[in-house]
Parts: sequence; structure tokens; C-alpha cells
Amino acid sequence: MARDRLALPVLKIVTSPRSQYPQLVRLPIWLGVARETWHPYTATASAGGVVATVTATPTHVTWIMGDGATVTCRGPGTPYRVGRDDPRKPSPTCGYTYLESSANAPNARYRVTATATWLITWVAAGQRGTLPPLTTTATTGFRVAESQAIVTS
Repeated sequence: MARDRLALPVLKIVTSPRSQYPQLVRLPIWLGVARETWHPYTATASAGGVVATVTATPTHVTWIMGDGATVTCRGPGTPYRVGRDDPRKPSPTCGYTYLESSANAPNARYRVTATATWLITWVAAGQRGTLPPLTTTATTGFRVAESQAIVTS
């Protein structure tokens, strides 16, 4: 009953550059989910005088990048800091670099899915254990363009 009462947050994808802007081939994208939701959540239920508490703790995010690649990140990702971080460098904790444009993808965008996995533990009547994990998912899309230079002398 306590597991059913868990109110996990809606996953919010945060990227740099933002997903509504075109991305560029071979330019790193910093991937993340909203940090304010990346913490344990608990719920309690009682029946027959026994109180059970479950805790959901986020463990990792699996990103399906839409081009056949999958990225697994052990935390929410590192927020990009404008003016302090180099946009040419990859994220220190969670990122991806597309190697091909999305021109041939449906709607010319790569569909990106982020799935957070939550470890579920319980405590009741002096006992403790784990339950099957839960997941929360969000999607976005990236339009990835290729920029080419022509050198003339």
C-alpha cells in the first residue's frame, strides 16, 4: 500500500543547448534532469497495527538519444553555467555528442527519452527490504544540423 502511495515527481529534462534550439553535429550536449526533484521520496501506510514506510531513491537516468545510442548517467547531470563552462567541452557527468544530423529522422528531429530509475526500499515491523524499481520517463526532441565551412584562398 505504501508503494502505491509514492508520489514521484514528473521528470523534467534540462539540456544545454536547450532542446528547442538546433544542435550541431560534433558539439556536445549537456544532459540533465531537474535537480530539485533528484532526492528520495517516502510514503507510509498502515494495516493491522503494522506501519510500513517505503523510500524511492533515484539511482540513474537512461537516455535513448534517437540515433541508436543510449547513455546512462549516475546522477541528474551537471547544470551548464553560462560564462563559466566551455560549450565546446563535454559535460563532466552526463552528455552526448551527435555524429550525424537529424535530417533523415522523422520530422527531422531525434526523439530523446530520459528514464529515471528509482530504488525502492521498505521498512516495517523491524524488517527491511527492497521492492522492484520504479521508473519515470520524459521525452524531448533534438533537431541536429550539420555546419560546414568552405575554405577558399
